[in-house]
Amino acid sequence: MRPWSGRLRSRRPASINAVVTEDPTACSPAALSTILWKQRQLLDLLQFKLEEERLLLANGPAKWVAHATREVEMVVDKLRQAELARAATVAGLAGRLGLPADATLQALADTVEAPWQEIFASHRQAFLQATDEISRLAETSRELATSQRDATRQAINWLAGRSDEPPVTYGASGSTERRRAAHLLFNEAL
Repeated sequence: MRPWSGRLRSRRPASINAVVTEDPTACSPAALSTILWKQRQLLDLLQFKLEEERLLLANGPAKWVAHATREVEMVVDKLRQAELARAATVAGLAGRLGLPADATLQALADTVEAPWQEIFASHRQAFLQATDEISRLAETSRELATSQRDATRQAINWLAGRSDEPPVTYGASGSTERRRAAHLLFNEAL
C-alpha cells in the first residue's frame, strides 16, 4: 500500500469518482483511517489556531489578529483538501461494501470487520468532540471581534461628537467603566 501523500491530481475534480483510483488499497479501511488521522491532526491544529486568534482578540496586540485569522483560513483550506480525499476514499470503500458513495462514518463502522469498527467509531467520536470545541471557539472569536468593532465605533462616534455617551474604557484597576472625560481637546483645524 502506498502512503497517502496528501496531494490530489486536481483541486476540483469533476466528481468524487474522478479522484478514486483503480488501486484497491486506496479504498481500504487502512487508507481511510490514515486520512481520518490526518483530518484529526488538522482539526487539532485548527483548534490551536482558533484559540490563538481568540487570545489575540481578547488581549491583543491587535496587529497580529489578521495574521492569526489568515492562519485559521490556511488550516481550513487544508481541511477542505483532506475532506475531498476522505470523500473519495469513502466512496470507493463504500462501493466495495455495498453502501452508497456518501456513506457516513457510522455506517462504515457498522459494516466493516473488526478491528475497523472500533477504529472508525473512535474517529467518529473524536470528530464530534473536535467539532463541538471548534464551534465554541469560533463563536467566542466572533463575539470578541463584534464587541471590539462596536467599542471602536462607539469611541469614534463619541470623539466625533456624534454621541453624548462616552465609550467604555478601562480604569486604573483594569475594570471597565464609563467616565466622562474631564476635558477633551480636539483641534478642529486638523
